[in-house]
Amino acid sequence: MQASVFSGAREVQAVSPGDRGLAYGDGLFETMRVHRGALPWWDAHWARLALGAARLDIRLPDAGQVREAAEALFANGDSGVLKLLLTRGAGSRGYAPDPAHAPTWIVSRHPLPPEPGAGLVLRWCDTRLARQPALAGIKHCNRLEHVLARAECDRAGVDDGLLRDCDGQVVSATAGNVFVLHDDAWVTPPLERCGVAGTCRAALLEPLRARVEPLPPGAVESADAVFLCNAVRGILPVARLGARTWPPHPAVAGARRILARLHPGFSPDNLSLEDPDT
Repeated sequence: MQASVFSGAREVQAVSPGDRGLAYGDGLFETMRVHRGALPWWDAHWARLALGAARLDIRLPDAGQVREAAEALFANGDSGVLKLLLTRGAGSRGYAPDPAHAPTWIVSRHPLPPEPGAGLVLRWCDTRLARQPALAGIKHCNRLEHVLARAECDRAGVDDGLLRDCDGQVVSATAGNVFVLHDDAWVTPPLERCGVAGTCRAALLEPLRARVEPLPPGAVESADAVFLCNAVRGILPVARLGARTWPPHPAVAGARRILARLHPGFSPDNLSLEDPDT
């Protein structure tokens, strides 16, 4: 992994042991797919980071400097994954934030994940998401609920799992948003109370004419087709959830063609590319 670490505008060698991101998860992150050295969805990711920073009252670093540091990691024109991490920075012990401290930010380069050979196998996660509107939608660093849910999936030997809130409504997968098809119409759940509002989800809402409405578990199990999506892996068709199975569906293939027009990294010619140098 290649990475650059900054405190405010100054590059540093390492993160401070007193960094609030380490101590309290007091920060935000963005993960995006880089295509041949370019960052096709940079503006969308930066906008969500800025929204989260405003919500948490974290100082944003200079956008131009961050983008320059990010692009420098892919100056050789390779494809891969860029992670941008922003924390409130170092501070004294205790929960009270100190606005005088410079934020910490890190850009790091990672290889593309392998593409799945077939549709995903999912499970219903036992871990539930707590409702917290102040944190809903943003990609903050406290993701312990998702860590616990992902561990469930690994123990069960499945690809991913679907998360519900404390009232039993479907929210997302552990690492992506969910879309279900009913009578030729796509539906995805609202995220105003919990969950992450993904950049890939946002890009697909209008071209898919998707409705945003509450999604009970039965509406997933009775769907004509289901897919997950995120900004690194794109659209991932679901083949099985518990005892329910789905064959490949032309509407999912159509959604993937739409996504390929929105982000060149998701075109069929690029989906199997990996970056061997990272």
